[in-house]
Amino acid sequence: MAKPLTDGERRKQISVRGLAGLGDVAEVRKSFNRHLHFTLVKDRNVATRRDYYLALAHTVRDHLVGRWIRTQQRYYERDPKRIYYLSLEFYMGRTLQNTMVNLGLQNACDEAIYQLGLDLEELEEIEEDAGLGNGGLGRLAACFLDSMATLGLAAYGYGIRYEFGIFNQKIVNGWQVEEADDWLRYGNPWEKARPEYMLPVHFYGRVEHSPEGVRWLDTQVVLAMPYDTPVPGYKNDTVNTMRLWSAKAPNDFKLHDFNVGGYIEAVLDRNLAENISRVLYPNDNFFEGKELRLKQEYFVVAATLQDIIRRFKSSKFGCRDPVRTSFETFPDKVAIQLNDTHPALAIPELVRILVDVEKVDWDKAWEITKKTCAYTNHTVLPEALERWPVSMFEKLLPRHLDIIYAINQRHLDHVAALFPGDVDRLRRMSVIEEGDCKRINMAHLCVIGSHAVNGVARIHSEIVRQSVFKDFYELEPEKFQNKTNGITPRRWLLLCNPGLAETIVERIGEGFLTDLSQLKKLLPLVGDEALIRDVAQVKQENKVKFSAFLEKQYGVKVNPLSMFDVHVKRIHEYKRQLLNCLHVVTLYNRIKKDPTQAFVPRTVMIGGKAAPGYHMAKKIIKLVTSIGDIVNHDPIVGDRLKVIFLENYRVSLAEKVIPAADLSQQISTAGTEASGTGNMKFMLNGALTIGTMDGANVEMAEEAGAENLFIFGLRVEDVEALDRKGYNAHEYYNHLPELRQAVDQIRSGFFSPREPDCFKDVVDMLLNHDRFKVFADYEAYVACQARVDQLYRNPKEWTKKVIRNIACSGKFSSDRTITEYARDIWGAEPPALQTPPPSLPRD
Repeated sequence: MAKPLTDGERRKQISVRGLAGLGDVAEVRKSFNRHLHFTLVKDRNVATRRDYYLALAHTVRDHLVGRWIRTQQRYYERDPKRIYYLSLEFYMGRTLQNTMVNLGLQNACDEAIYQLGLDLEELEEIEEDAGLGNGGLGRLAACFLDSMATLGLAAYGYGIRYEFGIFNQKIVNGWQVEEADDWLRYGNPWEKARPEYMLPVHFYGRVEHSPEGVRWLDTQVVLAMPYDTPVPGYKNDTVNTMRLWSAKAPNDFKLHDFNVGGYIEAVLDRNLAENISRVLYPNDNFFEGKELRLKQEYFVVAATLQDIIRRFKSSKFGCRDPVRTSFETFPDKVAIQLNDTHPALAIPELVRILVDVEKVDWDKAWEITKKTCAYTNHTVLPEALERWPVSMFEKLLPRHLDIIYAINQRHLDHVAALFPGDVDRLRRMSVIEEGDCKRINMAHLCVIGSHAVNGVARIHSEIVRQSVFKDFYELEPEKFQNKTNGITPRRWLLLCNPGLAETIVERIGEGFLTDLSQLKKLLPLVGDEALIRDVAQVKQENKVKFSAFLEKQYGVKVNPLSMFDVHVKRIHEYKRQLLNCLHVVTLYNRIKKDPTQAFVPRTVMIGGKAAPGYHMAKKIIKLVTSIGDIVNHDPIVGDRLKVIFLENYRVSLAEKVIPAADLSQQISTAGTEASGTGNMKFMLNGALTIGTMDGANVEMAEEAGAENLFIFGLRVEDVEALDRKGYNAHEYYNHLPELRQAVDQIRSGFFSPREPDCFKDVVDMLLNHDRFKVFADYEAYVACQARVDQLYRNPKEWTKKVIRNIACSGKFSSDRTITEYARDIWGAEPPALQTPPPSLPRD
């Protein structure tokens, strides 16, 4: 069996990580020792592993700074159109290795660290993930930042510097337990505080109308302190900025209330203001209408728009004197992309600044706002759509409520003129939802206030047009677009799977790293014996390495020769981890029924976090761990079937498991997963996909050929037909003996002998109110899994399909996605002009 490569062997064989020139290595060593000695510890003998990590981080950061300053200077000199990507989430993961890769420093650092008697991989493991996101939406934002920098766009990511990111997940007695993610405990070497750009954000207060205009008075002020993180492009000397805001109480906070003797209480109450940036809300695809969350949404928007306008007004680098006074050219110089509805308040806030502060007349202000803003929709699930109570706005943002009412009135007047007498259409299209509790529909606000609305995969954008925003599409069809998601091939191939990257480079060169469509050049080599051998060998090495990691971290032994069947994503009913569970139980029953039969050995790995308040999702985790407890300890099963729950799934764990996967599970009910991006990562890393015709799976099947994926189950039309007919889970339960057996075992407590009733509510849901039709796809899924087994028995044919998939994954680069956004939405062609390295004189 293949042994994992030593670091030394790996270092020598991987040229794609940048040639380690002797000068570079000496320079890195010198810088490392300088940081270790002067910045961190006086005596190397007392240095900890964290000191070594920080010394290396500072060394690598030094290489960024010159490029960062130079890039920002060029933007001021050239004054290009600037792109502002507004998101409540940026799921960045670790920064050290990504920075080394994008700067072409990895080999020099590896060699220098090796010469100093240290292990680079060990140091990389010390870094905390920046877990400022829940899942797909936040990770997409991170990939987009990488692509925008690599394409040389003058782009900025704006969000919140949460003190606590997505919780750390511990599994205790099979249940998820949440732990606070204190990711800043040891400091963050990648961020730079910018107190000189601190800005005020206003809440509460009252609105006063006077002949001079409207004023928002008696507000409470919270300060927004920016922290900048550099975002390097891939080997192009461009370094963009991600600016995250942290909430700070002003020094006079609560003190002007001169409540005698209340000084201590007033200082303690500063926490109330600073709580705004304390913690990320851990919901994925679910709306929780909490006031603190609305404060977060306005906080990031208000601070960011002040920053955008300051930058628009000033012209030359370092000069703060406003030079532009007319906002006529604002949409030519500024593009604002709203990542879902979370930053939707950018629309009324921009109107407020233009009308109340800059004294632009309403119609002009509205035209500027629409031309500037664009909205990306990320979900069609009704429970995920943001609908804020009007009463909350009235209290927290009274001026914005006025503005939203005015926007809505003009909008409804326009609709009424086009469709006279159609009151139901007016009701459907209003931003304000009438009812017991009047609510503001943020998605409607976004559609009305943007010049472009896009979905994130072709099938999703079609659903957006034909269903979610049907009325709006009929009104302005030209506004609606598709932009299929993508992933950055730097992190998701070169960084996490250097062996595969090198195998590809040997055949087609390095060009694919910035033009992933070049992977098509592998198609003529699908039958090439040497390539088949190399791809299979890299996969086996990755599996051996991941097996060693599992044993070290969790003490679980797995068979690296088994099929690694991987299902990792947030735990949600629509993602149907329960369907996977039913298949596992079915396999288990088949082995028990006829142990002499030849089974393809499988290690089923399921991982992901459940929102802390999502009871059913937490039960699903308990079910997975309970099935594992029975299956993994059954001597008759042996190592033919193992079930592992991957604890605390996060970016850094994805980077380990994805390169080791054989089978990728993408099994959401058709019409529910907007796109998915994990599906793309697995495809690029040599796993085959078992999936429904949902999200980007549809386009993956189109690119690679449906026969090269394992596609099964209901299509969107079938789901709709079944809804019209009425889905009856009992029909499937009664007619499929293997399904009935599995369901009965789960219900009876076979997998939870100490708590026989544990899963009664799960089975009750599946039988009586399953919105996602798990049983309807069971038979097709189990049959499809049998086809998977059949192909896996033929390693050569399996690997040929793998190579075909890799060769056809080029479309799913976020570079392609961002190029389309730039061309079709932002009106900012990526420049051919490259930033000169800091060593070169400027023209």
